[in-house]
Amino acid sequence: MALSSSSFFITCFTVLFASLLLGGTAYPTAKHYPVRHRRHPHIASHNYRDALTKSIMFFEGQRSGRLPPNQRISWRRNSGLSDGSAAHVDLVGGYYDAGDNVKFGFPMAFTTTMLSWSVIEFGGLMKGELQNAKEAIRWATDYLLKATTHPDTIYVQVFTFYSLIHH
Repeated sequence: MALSSSSFFITCFTVLFASLLLGGTAYPTAKHYPVRHRRHPHIASHNYRDALTKSIMFFEGQRSGRLPPNQRISWRRNSGLSDGSAAHVDLVGGYYDAGDNVKFGFPMAFTTTMLSWSVIEFGGLMKGELQNAKEAIRWATDYLLKATTHPDTIYVQVFTFYSLIHH
């Protein structure tokens, strides 16, 4: 029997809700053992401010397109300035994926969504990095809007070619 997507959703939701109501959990529980806390003489301290700064700077290092004057990654230069030109579309901007010359739209959209929610939930704690985080979001959303300008079309992958010949 084939189910429509809405029927499938309703069925899954009903099963999940019933299992929560009847069993208290939707998955088997493990036996809980008491936790023994040990005192360590060298307690690790984490510098979350430094981790946040480096995370936001990672976005700046992956930028594609004409870079702004406030770019903090000094070795990064303009790149991919003709992206989309073969299809007569402006796809300059966005972020490269994993340090290569490829831009993937859906992973970029997911990452941008997660960063946006982080700013909504924790922006008040970001202090000096809040503006940089907002700029990182704007960099991606400007590109994603370009990738959806044609009706019924989403440009989801762009590979930037570089000339190996120096002029």
